[in-house]
Amino acid sequence: MTSVGWVMMIVSVGFVVGLALFCFYRVLTTPEAQEHIHGASDLDIRDHDRQADA
Repeated sequence: MTSVGWVMMIVSVGFVVGLALFCFYRVLTTPEAQEHIHGASDLDIRDHDRQADA
């Protein structure tokens, strides 16, 4: 492989690894959410019925 091939390979692999590390950093260091998202088991379905009747 020529020196140009090595440079292209190192730059492209370095870019992909850098982008992956940046994405991991952004996902893992997000600030705490202001609202907590609740699962389906936390929902009270009867609330919907009460609002529809009012």
